[in-house]
Amino acid sequence: MSVVTETTPLLSDILADLKSEAGLRTAAHEALEQLGLPGNKSEEYKFTPITRALEKNFQLAKKNPSSEIESIDSFSIPGIDANSIVFVNGVFAEKLSHYEQTDVFIKSISGTENGFGTLADFKTDPFVAWNTAAWSTGISIEVKANTSVSKPIVLHYVHDSAAGEVKSFIRNIIRIGKSSSVTVIEKQDTLGDQAGFSNIVTEGFVEENAELSLFSLQADKGKRFHFGQTTIWQARDSRVNSFTLTLDGKLIRNNFLLVLDGEGIESHMDGLYILQGDTLADNHTVVDHRKPHSNSNELYKGIIDDNAKGVFNGKIYVRPDAQKTNAFQSNRNILLSDKSTVNTKPQLEIWADDVKCSHGCTTGQLDDEAMFYLQARGIDKVTARAMMLYAFAGEVLDKINSEPLKKYFDTLISERLHKNF
Repeated sequence: MSVVTETTPLLSDILADLKSEAGLRTAAHEALEQLGLPGNKSEEYKFTPITRALEKNFQLAKKNPSSEIESIDSFSIPGIDANSIVFVNGVFAEKLSHYEQTDVFIKSISGTENGFGTLADFKTDPFVAWNTAAWSTGISIEVKANTSVSKPIVLHYVHDSAAGEVKSFIRNIIRIGKSSSVTVIEKQDTLGDQAGFSNIVTEGFVEENAELSLFSLQADKGKRFHFGQTTIWQARDSRVNSFTLTLDGKLIRNNFLLVLDGEGIESHMDGLYILQGDTLADNHTVVDHRKPHSNSNELYKGIIDDNAKGVFNGKIYVRPDAQKTNAFQSNRNILLSDKSTVNTKPQLEIWADDVKCSHGCTTGQLDDEAMFYLQARGIDKVTARAMMLYAFAGEVLDKINSEPLKKYFDTLISERLHKNF
């Protein structure tokens, strides 16, 4: 990874603000100092000027303002009875959280959990290094073997920026025992109109024949700048289903990595970003096939209007021992204005010879003939446009395996497409 290693005033402030502790934090601190923050010449952040955005919008040495939030009912997902974990301004809000410990063990993270820091590589990404050195809170989710967790776990990341800018550094670890299953939902919300920066790193371990369904909703109408990295390791015969929906935010960077380290694994990685205004959403994905006889499918779609910008960079690695691998990746985009842009780069690196792999990307506009067909049958232009965009988005939406969550996402998408496009 190519990064700028010069010491900038922002980097100096960050390093000065970090705690001086031994162990992993110190190693991450040193890595961040050596890596520097990504600049214009950084290949991995080439189209996402996150460093410049932080310099312009934050005084990161400031302390977070206090919060008076007494309830998050307005942020709840309708129709879902869930274990709810709440973070407010980067602090685990136990009084606002409610969860049961019957079939899953949830606790505040300590940093000594088995596997902590082994998947998220702070030596190659400065924002992972920053999180590893600075994290102040987080959750450990552990599902014992042969257990199906009946209620989904919702992680609410709330910023109360009414009294000033907010920054939060959260670290999570998920461990799913053999032949077990759980659904985890991440949701971002902001109160107030000041800027907020969140840096969230999650490491997940999915054991043999286990299943993880992971959903991320980024529909925060506040002035949110976000970096997130999720790395999931999978054992043989395990399954991971992930879905990321991005509708709002100033600058959103999602790193999602899957490590398929066994035979018989099946992984699905899907995303939908519907952007307007000056929102920038960047999805970087990696699927690493290390063992034979495993399958991965990846589909990300984007609808981009106004001055918004989408970025997609997807990589598939097939290692020499990963014969009989099936790996498919696709990124498709629709641009609705002359000023909207997308930068897409699907990639394959294959060291095995008995595989089925494909990747591709498309970028275009709405089909004029289809629009004419609908209007010729009495459908007005605005409705016809919304119908076509909804049909485009629907392919990804159909993959959601939770009916209440699918209905909620469907409502959000329909409202966006009919009101704004």
